[in-house]
Amino acid sequence: MSTVTDAAPRTGAVRDRSRTAGHALAGTGALFRFALRRDRVRLPAWVLATFLFTLSSVQKATQMAPDDPKKSADMVKTLSGPAMLAMTGPEHFLSQLTPASALSMLMLGYGAILTGLMSVLTVVRHTRADEESNIAELVRSGVVGRHATLTAALATAASAGVLLGLLLAVALPGTGLDGVTAGGALLYGAAHTVIGLVFAGVAAVTVQLSAHARAVSGMALAVLGASYALRAAGDVGTDAVSWLSPIGWMQRTYPFVDNRWWPLLPGLVLAVGAAAAGYVLSTRRDVGAGILPPRLGRPNASEVLTHPLGFAVRLHRGLFLGFCAALLLLGAMYGSILGDVDDMLKDLGDVREALAKAGGTLVESFASTVLLVVAVVASLFVVMAALRPRSEETSGRVEPLLATGLSRSRWVGSHLVAALGGGTLVLLLGALGLGLTGAASAGDGDLVVRLLGAGLAYAPALWVTGGVAVLLFGWAPRATALAWAVPAYGFVVGYLGKLLDLPGWLNDLSPFGHVPQLPAAEMRWTPMLLLTLVAAALVACGLAGFRRRDLDAK
Repeated sequence: MSTVTDAAPRTGAVRDRSRTAGHALAGTGALFRFALRRDRVRLPAWVLATFLFTLSSVQKATQMAPDDPKKSADMVKTLSGPAMLAMTGPEHFLSQLTPASALSMLMLGYGAILTGLMSVLTVVRHTRADEESNIAELVRSGVVGRHATLTAALATAASAGVLLGLLLAVALPGTGLDGVTAGGALLYGAAHTVIGLVFAGVAAVTVQLSAHARAVSGMALAVLGASYALRAAGDVGTDAVSWLSPIGWMQRTYPFVDNRWWPLLPGLVLAVGAAAAGYVLSTRRDVGAGILPPRLGRPNASEVLTHPLGFAVRLHRGLFLGFCAALLLLGAMYGSILGDVDDMLKDLGDVREALAKAGGTLVESFASTVLLVVAVVASLFVVMAALRPRSEETSGRVEPLLATGLSRSRWVGSHLVAALGGGTLVLLLGALGLGLTGAASAGDGDLVVRLLGAGLAYAPALWVTGGVAVLLFGWAPRATALAWAVPAYGFVVGYLGKLLDLPGWLNDLSPFGHVPQLPAAEMRWTPMLLLTLVAAALVACGLAGFRRRDLDAK
């Protein structure tokens, strides 16, 4: 009798838990389809860009693994230097140097960064960003379970990672690259998929911590940056340090060398564990709130915050500091190898020829190419900051401000000054990092001042990028995402175009293509003046459009 009595409650409890789990995921399918609909352009663009980024280095990988044994040995010696290992991957890839292993060494780490970035932004967009804009509260008023939103976001990010992995697995054997096998290509693609899952899980945790999308994105991206830094430190020094990094795990699968599948296992475990932690944390907070309590502000606002410009600078402060640190580190990493450029590229004839088109010495040409990368990264800050008024508008926070005596032009102008001025400072910090370490590496103290001037020459191109963002904000607010095409196009035609031998007129369509490639080339003031005038015209036109349209125009 007691056995039957005891068994009944346990059976009912199991059924209750089953119904509870089902209710918690109610509406997941609809939200997943809706997320795919919202990202029908964004995610394919991410996947295609990462995919093409890998394929763009096929020719370079072939050059890095020459058939001549002597040249191959020299290349191994060059690539095994500490600076190169920090920028690429573990030295074990060089134990069987083939074009395929060179591609894996060069691109797997960078592909992991792009894939991780895609996953983080996707999860944040469909969770915390929707909560911040009050969309999530409206959605949850329907038949939607507690965990449906997070599950749909994770499924969306996972779908993009799986698609990228399949594209790489299918396309790499068709490139004709020596050393590529079907199994290695499948492993190479799977590594991208797993790293995407890992950082989707990381984002699932960080979105529970703060009430602001920018803050949680910054936390997740800080983990991504730390992972890359640990990987670099371990590859140069103690190998055990690299095992603290998910990116290090993925690289130690050694596609096209050893084809080891087991390092994917800790990545899958971390992805599942982080996602589970995100689910648990989501039950310990309210919708729209974060686990971490917000800091209490001062009893009285600073005098600076009472002015539009001061308030705009305060809003962009965290993003600005993050980009400053990133650009300073990026410039310093590239500068540390300036002194070894001649040895690094002595067997890469096509690369040397592409760099020589800029003029000057090989060191100056390499530095001018790096400065283009620094300028493109700085332009990302400009676009993000210049589009901040759009998020303020759609969230409804701007209406109370403009209901006062604050004019529309002054409000947008304050954000624009923060964007263009902050972007210029970020650019200069990247050039400073390149100049300081480059001067020490190359033994040329004059490089610091010359590279600072060369970096400053890209400021008008940044202003044009910001002007395009303002123009779209003023006249076509639904199309503001197109502003990202300017830095993306500038990187493809300016950086990869030299290696892919793209027509010169394509580079002329980018504002970065009109900047003199200092310090390799001579200074030309006419294009600088024209870029500045174009930027001013774009800003003026954008402000005029914003004054003439309704707020929160969808």
